[in-house]
Amino acid sequence: MSPKKFLIIDGNSLTHRAFHALPPLSTSQGIVTNAVYGFTKMLFKALELIEPDYIAVAFDKGKITFRHASYAEYKANRKSTPAELRSQFPILKDVLKCLRINFLELENYEADDIIGTLAGLAEKKDLEVIVLTGDRDVLQLVSPRVKVLLTQKGISEMEEFDEGKVWDRYGVSPPQIIDVKGLMGDPSDNIPGIPGIGEKTALKLIQEHGTLEDVIAGAEKLPSRWRNKIKEYKDQALVSKKLATIDRQVPLDVDLEIFLWQGPDYPALLAIFNKLEFKTLTRGIIEKINNDKQDVKVYPQTDTKQAELETYQVEYHIPATIEELNNLKREILLSGNIALQLYGSRDAGINEAVVTIAGKPVYLLPVRDQIEALNVICDICANPQVKKTCYSGKEAIWLLHRHNQALEGLHFDIALAAYLLNPGYVSNALPDLALQYLNIVLPTEGEHAQIAGTDAIMRLGEILHRKLVELDMDRLYYEVELPLVSILAEMEIEGVAVNPGILRDMSGEIEQQIEILMQEIYTLAGEEFNINSPKQLGYILFEKLGLPVIKRTKTGYSTDASVLEELARYHPVVEKILEYRQLAKLKSTYIDSLFGLINPTTGRIHTTFHQDVTATGRLSSSDPNLQNIPIRLEQGRKIRKVFVPRREGNLILAADYSQIELRILAHMSGDPNLVEAFREGQDIHTRTAAEVFGVPMDKVTPELRNRAKAVNFGIVYGISDFGLSRDIKVSRAEAARYIKSYFERYSGVKKFIDDKIAEAREKGYATTLLNRRRYLPDLFSSNRVTRAFGERTAINTPIQGSAADIIKLAMVRINKELKRRNLDTKMILQVHDELIFDVPQEELAEVKILVKEYMENALHLEVPLVVDLKVGPNWYDVRKV
Repeated sequence: MSPKKFLIIDGNSLTHRAFHALPPLSTSQGIVTNAVYGFTKMLFKALELIEPDYIAVAFDKGKITFRHASYAEYKANRKSTPAELRSQFPILKDVLKCLRINFLELENYEADDIIGTLAGLAEKKDLEVIVLTGDRDVLQLVSPRVKVLLTQKGISEMEEFDEGKVWDRYGVSPPQIIDVKGLMGDPSDNIPGIPGIGEKTALKLIQEHGTLEDVIAGAEKLPSRWRNKIKEYKDQALVSKKLATIDRQVPLDVDLEIFLWQGPDYPALLAIFNKLEFKTLTRGIIEKINNDKQDVKVYPQTDTKQAELETYQVEYHIPATIEELNNLKREILLSGNIALQLYGSRDAGINEAVVTIAGKPVYLLPVRDQIEALNVICDICANPQVKKTCYSGKEAIWLLHRHNQALEGLHFDIALAAYLLNPGYVSNALPDLALQYLNIVLPTEGEHAQIAGTDAIMRLGEILHRKLVELDMDRLYYEVELPLVSILAEMEIEGVAVNPGILRDMSGEIEQQIEILMQEIYTLAGEEFNINSPKQLGYILFEKLGLPVIKRTKTGYSTDASVLEELARYHPVVEKILEYRQLAKLKSTYIDSLFGLINPTTGRIHTTFHQDVTATGRLSSSDPNLQNIPIRLEQGRKIRKVFVPRREGNLILAADYSQIELRILAHMSGDPNLVEAFREGQDIHTRTAAEVFGVPMDKVTPELRNRAKAVNFGIVYGISDFGLSRDIKVSRAEAARYIKSYFERYSGVKKFIDDKIAEAREKGYATTLLNRRRYLPDLFSSNRVTRAFGERTAINTPIQGSAADIIKLAMVRINKELKRRNLDTKMILQVHDELIFDVPQEELAEVKILVKEYMENALHLEVPLVVDLKVGPNWYDVRKV
């Protein structure tokens, strides 16, 4: 029978390694977690590799140990523990408690001493000991029953040392490691050793003589270069050996049986992983639970009452007869409040529906096989008197649309509420939310996942509603975000009509331009080569043409866009290469990909709008991303020609907020100069140029106006003098003067910026005019660059987020009014500050007034909101009206 295994972990060593190996990770609430995450990953890997019977973790306690009595300068050169690391030790110990792994720390001793003592006690009980550490000093403990598992690069690699491995690597036995240290010292611990003797010499001397004491005794026979040093520093060497020696007689009053590991306290572990937002680790535990054939055994902690953890099971019923279906329908109508999940695909429609009434069993309706069940579900969904709570209301609307049915009475959307409560959260998947808010583990597959998930949706709706009210975000949710779900679904379903002929012509034209550019590049380079190959391009630019090397990569010369832009002034071929890259990307990423996204049935492109992705509250879109068409390039702008009205005689109406972010800045800052400029209808960039550069408004040149424009928008995004100098091609000192002059003239803006950063640092989050929150953990980073990003975000979020809120509010009100008037106009796209409509010619006059009125009056500000209207036969050829 093989001996039982005792895993002893060097807590400080692994925690420090994890902290320095991983980037600064933090939760959306600002809790720094990289050391805890890395430690836990290494621990889990060791548990899987070793499968120990006993586990203990040893920590240092305090900075002063018995070694300081021998040598006061011991570890004197160590930097103080960073605050971000220090704050993680209590969290790590909480994780260990949830894992039911005991840890030890003792005044006057280091973790190594505790490890050595535990290893000795374990050897006496015939246990096999494995020490997990990153500290090679621990190799002195290796024996027939003690092995050391040394962490290597980062947190992913470990190397096991037994007696043979120590001998093979160093040519000495494990106990002789301390003799080697006595000679060579250890700068990391400020152990002096003997000056001038390094590891190679120390190993050679110990291999030949055995011990430090033997080396000292035989010093007269050594070459003079060593003899004199050893004689001079022998006392220092003996102290160094003592400092390096692990004390294996620490007074630990423990019974090794307390380290017998019975497995984690899974409910507690899942709860803390949720708090720390360790999604990968959480999913791993859930998969283990769901895949385990046996119930997961839970051993409650003595100080905490924990429920047994098992996959959440819910009673459910499948209506088998028409009578049962009708009874269910009556019960739902009587209740008027249900949780609903529809399963299927946007192409084929609904396969199954799951519905529950609070306090009642969950009902599973296999509508794919029962037309009666489908009819009941459709009738319930179309009834606005029945309040529906869904996980994703937009997806339910899409599925019902495949059956020509609508979803009325959408009362609550779980995913949307969770996003609003914490837009920076890693995952708002239903199993994650169930674990986070309900502390239950949902099944991951099959009917049980659907049943338990729908029951969780009902329970989550009540909890998330209360939290929205507590955080004063209920109005934003119920008056803006929730109504927008149906609007975005309608816009997706409606789609945008395209002219494939124009798209084909455009593809051909750009292909010809690319071919011409290629030939020009070959001529300028003096040979043909693969322009898309960084290696070949690097050879042409830096070896053949001799251009200056700006930066290198691991594989050679860097030829990224920033490098090429810097090189453009040196040779005309670089400008051509930049143009080639832009056109090639335009063709492949946008023009050619659009062909594959045209729906063969509708002939339209149906983009997907994402309401719960961006941290600022802005909408995004995908497949295709119509908000990211590169309109700074004329060829990119021309892609908009492809998007046309849905029928002949209709027109495209584009309504764009004019300088909305600067107007919001004026409102929020109350700066008198900024407010006055907007109230009087002045050109804000001309006014800013006049203020900053000290010239009359009628003397402002186009160049000065452009510089002022860069300053205006740069201020909104917290731009630095370096960023501004790069953008407007002036020296950093000159850019700094512009920013200083701006803040002198617009002191209200400076105060607003300072106040917003201070407020965000105090609260941990920034808010918009409609009270949308964005948590800003970066504000508390010790890294200057990261912290500066957090400060810029604290400035930008109230402004950009408020702009997002305002256009969403306008969308809700415009959509409602279009329906009230029974107009055929369709809102088809939203691109940041712009709304696009497909308008019948006969409705144009009315819709122009309607759209402008509702957009400009979406929210009252101290300065007017202004909307520019453009009309045309396609999205590109719209002209101001």
